[in-house]
Amino acid sequence: MVNININGIPLQVEEGTTILEAAASAGMKIPTLCFMKDCNEIGACRICVVQIEGIERLHAACNTVCQEGMVIHTNNPIVREARRTNLQLLLSQHNVNCPSCERNGNCELQRLSAIYTVGDKERYRTGLPENEWDQTSPLIRDEDKCIRCYRCVAVCEKIQSLNIWDMIGSGPHTTIGVSGNREFKYADCALCGQCITHCPCNALHARDDTDKVIGRKGMVKSRDSHKVTVVQIAPAVRAGWGEEFGLPPEIATERRLAAALRRVGFDYVFDTNFSADLTIMEEGTEFLGRMKEPEKYKWPMFTSCCPGWVRFLKSQYPDMVDQLSTAKSPQQMFGAITKSYFAYKIGVAPEDIYCISVMPCTAKKAECEIPNINDAAEGVKDVDLSITTREMCRIFKATQLDVTTIPEEDFDSPLGTGTGAAVIFGATGGVMEAALRTCYYVMTGENPNADETFKAVRATGTDQPWVEAEYDVAGIKVKAAVVSGLGNTRKLIRAIRKGEVFYHFVEVMACPGGCAGGGGQPIHYNEERAADRSKILYNYDQANKLRFSHENPDVIALYEDYLKEPCGHLSHKLLHTDHHGWDMPATPNPDDDVVLVK
Repeated sequence: MVNININGIPLQVEEGTTILEAAASAGMKIPTLCFMKDCNEIGACRICVVQIEGIERLHAACNTVCQEGMVIHTNNPIVREARRTNLQLLLSQHNVNCPSCERNGNCELQRLSAIYTVGDKERYRTGLPENEWDQTSPLIRDEDKCIRCYRCVAVCEKIQSLNIWDMIGSGPHTTIGVSGNREFKYADCALCGQCITHCPCNALHARDDTDKVIGRKGMVKSRDSHKVTVVQIAPAVRAGWGEEFGLPPEIATERRLAAALRRVGFDYVFDTNFSADLTIMEEGTEFLGRMKEPEKYKWPMFTSCCPGWVRFLKSQYPDMVDQLSTAKSPQQMFGAITKSYFAYKIGVAPEDIYCISVMPCTAKKAECEIPNINDAAEGVKDVDLSITTREMCRIFKATQLDVTTIPEEDFDSPLGTGTGAAVIFGATGGVMEAALRTCYYVMTGENPNADETFKAVRATGTDQPWVEAEYDVAGIKVKAAVVSGLGNTRKLIRAIRKGEVFYHFVEVMACPGGCAGGGGQPIHYNEERAADRSKILYNYDQANKLRFSHENPDVIALYEDYLKEPCGHLSHKLLHTDHHGWDMPATPNPDDDVVLVK
């Protein structure tokens, strides 16, 4: 143990404890900007500086280890003035037009500048760098807002293992850019959005598509063009949207969300849970079909719900693309059914439906632009536009909607019913559990215990890179694994390729914690809320009278009236793809044994 004194308070801490950790243990908060525990502890921003008696220069609290007898001051005049000066230096190359920034009011740089009463912002003012980023990209970087905190570099390298961002230039010209001097469109970015959610000041953000939704009349834009407007809500959105308004889960319900979207002008408000159940019927049937002839296929079969993961596999391990399930994602399945089955039901041409999805994801913006995943209705996109949870909440605010007073309303029919199995798609392990529940029924004719039988594949909160489980279903052994985060995914794939592990079925989610921690979810500085949001989703599952995808009455009716059978001729046309109709830049990690295929 080490004896120290912080702000006049004697403390005893374990050896190796940093000053930042020691202060926090005593209830004293030291501000940070660049710090991320176990990921980015480089002291680059110099906002966490403290004074140590007997040492002339100030030290960064985030990476300075406590030594015996240290007397530390975390908030005296010298420290406060140093932080104020460092903030002014950061602001000198930062676009401070805060009212026009989407992170206004949720920006750590802005918050600290207010706390430390940064006065003359022009004191060190230099010219702002020019922005030359492609504004049509799903992910946008604003050079004039970057404060060189390196959080994006750290999260992309150490958590997602893609190394898209890197330090470029030298001296006063040092900045952050795409590694290898590549244009972003030629980089192998998964568009997971984790760099966005970890950026403290909006230098990285998703493309804002709210103007494509809200028209001149302040209502849904396509109302101006007399199209039928349809919106779908992804499972994880219901677990996070209330955070933007400070609402607890019991107020920020899925039914209140449905009512709010109806108030802003959508003609039909549906639930992606419907197409999540549909995904299970298709993907589960595909998996069981492969298990009947195991010698014909390479194993494992990978889930294909997450576009960030699909992009990762295509760029890093292109020789394994054929191991992806051919099932489209729930977003795309929903769009395909909307512009075929639903269009027929309401007597409208597919091209006269404008389909918008609300997703916890930034990669979905790119997914709905992929040609061969958007071709179910001839010449008509399945999904016209995908917006994030954050964008949806900005639309509510822009239309002056008081979401707290809106009475709850049901989703529309016939694409509005979802089961408990569908809602847990938003939590890592949920897709696997939902699929196994239905596969068990198909193989045995009985439903499993929805709360216990496949609980082992719930991966939320685990410290392991991935979780695995083996089940005996009607005499057939099924080995399954679940992984989230692309760094963990790389570890899993390396183990599979080396023959160290074997699985039949693997669920992969690009974002740590799954969609609950997606790149389009509300942002909270240095807070990871995927686990808390996942608990909300599992509560929805338990409260649902329907716990199994094969019991969804709207899905049953869809097959009876239209599709006829899972993985049948029409299902393959509308709901499946081969993943080879679009290209990703292939730049595999040199440590991986990868076979490049055209």
